[in-house]
Amino acid sequence: MTAPGAPVAPHFRVQRATRTSRTTVVLGVALLAGLATLPAWGESSTMRLLIQFFALLAMAQMWNLLAGYGALVSIGQQAFVGIGAYGLFVFTDLAGLPVLVAIACLAAATVVIAAVTSLFAFRLRGGYFAVGTWVIAEVFRIIVTNVHELGAGTGVTVQSLVRMPAADRLALTYWLALGVGFGSILLVTLVMRSRLGLGLAAIRDSEVAASGLGVNVQLTKRIVYVIASVGCAIAGAVVYVQLLRIQPTAAFSVDWTVKMIFIVVIGGLGRIEGPIVGAIIFTFMRETLADCCPAFPSAYLVALGLLMIVIVVLAPRGLWGLLTSRWPISLVAIRRRLVSRERRS
Repeated sequence: MTAPGAPVAPHFRVQRATRTSRTTVVLGVALLAGLATLPAWGESSTMRLLIQFFALLAMAQMWNLLAGYGALVSIGQQAFVGIGAYGLFVFTDLAGLPVLVAIACLAAATVVIAAVTSLFAFRLRGGYFAVGTWVIAEVFRIIVTNVHELGAGTGVTVQSLVRMPAADRLALTYWLALGVGFGSILLVTLVMRSRLGLGLAAIRDSEVAASGLGVNVQLTKRIVYVIASVGCAIAGAVVYVQLLRIQPTAAFSVDWTVKMIFIVVIGGLGRIEGPIVGAIIFTFMRETLADCCPAFPSAYLVALGLLMIVIVVLAPRGLWGLLTSRWPISLVAIRRRLVSRERRS
């Protein structure tokens, strides 16, 4: 024991949670509980809008996990949106499973598909990896187009969901989308707080240095790729629980990945808050410009493209990055801080 009157030794500890992040958790749980009651009193148009918002938010969080945290720029994530859509049809109509069980089964199937796909994708690096993921998505689209049981090029309709009452199906889809949206935020938070997240951050900074520190670079990349792929597949399934009609050209459209990129780049790459901000702006601009320019339904894409160019030039870290450069706010506790405190040793 230290003698009385001995000097107090500094002690350091790692801190992640802050007062702001704890407040965010409380507000987030309250918001989730409030939104969960929407089918009891809200309008169907509001629920449809939020279904699209939460599905896009989940996809954007998955793309941000790949590109923002892992420096794995993929332009082929639409492959797994399509796999989720057709997996929904296979496990509900062909296998006769309930929707929730079907989504769980397609998630498990996506793990296998993504793991096998990663063996080919990660033979490529940099720009070749980005192009390669798009080629892989096209391969999946061509395969589905040539399978008669999946409707070939004309597509299929999820008949088991058509037979559900419209109000019940809308409420079910809304709750699924709500869970997927909030779940994607929780998933990315848990990943980045884990040892896997530390390895991913090290790989993003320097693969050579990460390997020297004992990080299995290839395994870490593949695990993150599988996680992001499963997330996109589940979000894709939720989208088509609402749409019902699945066509290969739409389900495997590169537009899904383009939307993910828009949302992440506008909101902020490499921050969990970025896709949230980007999804809000994306949805607001789409709905506003659709009302203002009914004769030009794609006007919002042009406006988003111009906005993204401005942000890339003037605020490369996105709108959330621009905000935090002025006011250091962290809503989600991921980053580790070394905090000193004094105690008697």
